[in-house]
Amino acid sequence: MTKPILVSGIQPSGRLHIGNYLGALKNFVELQNSGKYQCYFFIADLHSLTESYTPEEKHKQILELTADFVAAGLDPKKSVIFLQSQIPAHSELAWILSTITPTGELRRMTQYKDKSDNEKDSANTGLLTYPILMAADIILYDAKFVPVGEDQVQHLELTRTLARKFNSRFGEIFIEPQPILTETPRIMSLKNPEKKMSKSDPSSCVFLDDSPEDIRAKFKSATTDSGNEIKFDKAKPGISNLLKIFSAVSGESIKESEKMFAGSTYSNFKGAVAESIVAHFTDFRKRKSTLLARPKTLTNLLSSGSKKASLRANRKIKEIKNRVGLTV
Repeated sequence: MTKPILVSGIQPSGRLHIGNYLGALKNFVELQNSGKYQCYFFIADLHSLTESYTPEEKHKQILELTADFVAAGLDPKKSVIFLQSQIPAHSELAWILSTITPTGELRRMTQYKDKSDNEKDSANTGLLTYPILMAADIILYDAKFVPVGEDQVQHLELTRTLARKFNSRFGEIFIEPQPILTETPRIMSLKNPEKKMSKSDPSSCVFLDDSPEDIRAKFKSATTDSGNEIKFDKAKPGISNLLKIFSAVSGESIKESEKMFAGSTYSNFKGAVAESIVAHFTDFRKRKSTLLARPKTLTNLLSSGSKKASLRANRKIKEIKNRVGLTV
């Protein structure tokens, strides 16, 4: 029996932090290793062009993210790992889908509104059309499943709508993908636990390849709360955030973690969370360093994976073009 296809990607737009890892990459590895799916994981470099960058930075970011993928446990023998921009069919299908997408649907997207609020008329068009390219990324591979966080559910629903709309007009050709929603902790800033952890504030953000010394220093200065009880509580956002982090990397439940640190001082608790992160990413840091020292290995891996992805994508886009009349 053929395994269902699963597709997802991450943008190369800077170093990954523990929120990125727990929200996406860790899940990718678990889905790959479950043996239930044909997995396609890609570097979403076209999507990342909506942010400011230099060509040199972009090249470095692509290699770094590829190293992150492999160092975290994605295996090119088990999954197809590829570079989005190496498959022209993504952009071709995105254009075709754009011709059946009402602009009102795009303007309603929460992420677009959040990112363009401060820019108004100067926001680039890529931010608006991002969901169309995302839809193409998915349905191009006949993906049945897509692992998504809560912030991407709206985009996936648009993907399903566009697949349905295309099928209705040109005949059944696309699968309507289903979300795989996993319980991923929402990791907050160490210094402002009311805000999501973000690379834009490096001092309160723990990167996967931070040195042990940096990790310890960041947790030492993490914001806690009044009182001295280590308890998961909305009234204690700082301690609750640290409990989520410890629970996610240790495998202990929140309740078990609370019991483990009952009676501990905040200082000792923060130190223990820091050590759990240091230990969890020790092997990752070593593997990533080794991979980055051999950039040719990374480019070869992407080239090989992109060729595999192209085989499926090219067959599909040919069929799509035939359906819409783009044949001679």
